Amino acid sequence: MLSRFEVVRIGSATLIRGDSLDVLECLEPGSIGAVLTDPPYSSGGLHAGDRTKAPSLKYQSSEYRHLHADFVGDCRDQRSFLAWSSLWMSRARLAMRPGALIGAFTDWRQLPVTTDAVQVAGFTWRGIVPWDKTEGVRPQLGRYRNQAEYLVWASNGHRPPAGRVAPGAYRFSVPKLKLHMAAKPVALMEGLLAIMDGPVLDPFMGSSPVGEACLNLGLPYIGIEADPHYFAVACQRLEAHAAQALAA
Repeated sequence: MLSRFEVVRIGSATLIRGDSLDVLECLEPGSIGAVLTDPPYSSGGLHAGDRTKAPSLKYQSSEYRHLHADFVGDCRDQRSFLAWSSLWMSRARLAMRPGALIGAFTDWRQLPVTTDAVQVAGFTWRGIVPWDKTEGVRPQLGRYRNQAEYLVWASNGHRPPAGRVAPGAYRFSVPKLKLHMAAKPVALMEGLLAIMDGPVLDPFMGSSPVGEACLNLGLPYIGIEADPHYFAVACQRLEAHAAQALAA
């Protein structure tokens, strides 16, 4: 079924170019050990007209807009974001083993909706994990900094209380050298993967920091990306990482 998609294999990583809703339907039931992903939040802008703007206009100040390509799928209103999130999570759950963990990033605006979606999809919601981005985040006079994003995490049904204990919050700066305007630190992903089993599914891989973390930890990885530009970026990133590991 995956033959109709572009598929690139790099060591233990499998990268698939296509819409996640289409690709998820092709995965073998019970084949996935965990999901860790950073979907487009559709969060910037209070009004419909603002939400339809390019991500670079919503999330970046003017001096940084030329550095990274825009990404797809970030123009939904909150109701359609809930419906879409429930849909992709439901399809991902069918591919997951019983008890497997799912972790999906969100921000403060979409946090309530994401916790709803993960339950609508049939998961057992377990909590949230804050990512403290440190004081390097842009300040706002007379306001608190929007200094955190959140991982909503859940399990595919019952999960026995066994194994390692992972931190309930992480503090890492936003990467200074980015391959994507919404890039997250590889070290953050490694920490979150500490209690996850492979293969790790990432339906919205972007530049694939999750994939690099999986290669570092020896976990099989399946990444999906619809955007041709970022699919190529992810492939180049993991190929370079694999070559560096072989040369070491």
